[in-house]
Amino acid sequence: MIKTLSTISLALMLSSAIFAQTNNKNSKPLFDGKTLQGWKSVGGKAPYTVEDGAIVGRMTKGTPNSFLITEKEYGDFILELDIKLEGDKTNSGVQTRSHLDPNGNKGLGRVYGRQVEIDPSPRAWAGGIYDEARRGWIYPLDLNESAKTVYKQDDWNHIRIEAIGNETRTWINGVPAAYVVDTVDASGFIGLQVHSVRDEEDGKKVYFKNINIQTEKLKSSPYPKGQYIVNLTPNALNPTEQKNGYKLLFNGKNSEGWRSVKGDNFPEKGWSIQEGIISVQKSDGGESTNGGDIITNDKFSVFDLSFEFKLTPGANSGVKYFVTLAEKTSGSAIGLEYQILDDKLHPDAKLGRDGNRTIASLYDLMTSDKGRGATRPIGEWNRGRINVDKDNKVTYYLNGVKVLTYTRGSQEFRDLVAISKYKDWNKFGEAAEGHILLQDHGDDVSFRSIKIKKSK
Repeated sequence: MIKTLSTISLALMLSSAIFAQTNNKNSKPLFDGKTLQGWKSVGGKAPYTVEDGAIVGRMTKGTPNSFLITEKEYGDFILELDIKLEGDKTNSGVQTRSHLDPNGNKGLGRVYGRQVEIDPSPRAWAGGIYDEARRGWIYPLDLNESAKTVYKQDDWNHIRIEAIGNETRTWINGVPAAYVVDTVDASGFIGLQVHSVRDEEDGKKVYFKNINIQTEKLKSSPYPKGQYIVNLTPNALNPTEQKNGYKLLFNGKNSEGWRSVKGDNFPEKGWSIQEGIISVQKSDGGESTNGGDIITNDKFSVFDLSFEFKLTPGANSGVKYFVTLAEKTSGSAIGLEYQILDDKLHPDAKLGRDGNRTIASLYDLMTSDKGRGATRPIGEWNRGRINVDKDNKVTYYLNGVKVLTYTRGSQEFRDLVAISKYKDWNKFGEAAEGHILLQDHGDDVSFRSIKIKKSK
């Protein structure tokens, strides 16, 4: 059965690939194959030349990221091109709807905007979406691991980018990769990146050819049902998310769907809902001593939960799940917890074992792997995600980066519980279903864009 399902999934992906790569009869070349007419170099000093019908960028030590950008700006478009990158320690990308700060990089200019990543490293995020010189990673390919294996090392790779309305979708070698909904930047230039490099990569090349763009008669290509979407529009679901079964747990307006752990109503104090944000108000830094925790009216068992959170300096909170309220406690309600914490200033980060009380950890049980630029600074919005599948496998993400995985009820899980603060609770974390909880830890912490897909 597993093999059959995999075959079906592959067939669907290939079907999308064929459609995506052949729907280009209205495209026009952005590169004439002979000259750099219509393009200009900014941001760094890496040279761009034309060789054998391809644009060639040469990596140059001692210079910041360099870009060859279109002189014209584009709004909605479908862009296709082929890229080849030398080596596995280098990097490149394609800028879309991007902009230039002319004063950046000591007057060389700094390019910023959404970039489709070309990543030959073991991380394998080629086809993902990065926000160059601004917000960092938007769609790492940890969110779509099936696309990680399709990049061809030291060979030509075909990239397709659809930027239609607020949606940007990508394909690499015909395989769907990233899907982002973003209201920032309705238009801008297209750019080809030569990344800054260390001395040992000096002189390596990146090649671009067959660069074609379509700006009229645009039609979105089919995309696999159920692929995870990063929607940066606060408290919103696009039609595809709705078709995939996602629902908002917080409507951005009021407390509908939420109540206090202490009763049937929403707390009268300690929480505020303003301008599309639900916030724990600052009190004494203690657990559940002001308004108290809040939970969903509904219970969940198999689900995909996404949320955005913003910390103030030194703050502590958490998102808990499989909360049953059966355990008696004077502090916060008991449940599995996605830790939300200022690791630098809050003392809890130094407690527990091996950092298992730091941000995005399974609180007091497992430490999150926050490498690869997962964490955003205090005061900025971070995106959390908790996925629980039908086999009780739980996966945590922080800003799209996978940071830990475990299986509820496994021997490994029970061994961790046995040496944790939860050891005295019978079958802790193994309930068949439970509420979602936002924790009041007496600190100012904000939440928005709380959405969930409930599965069987």
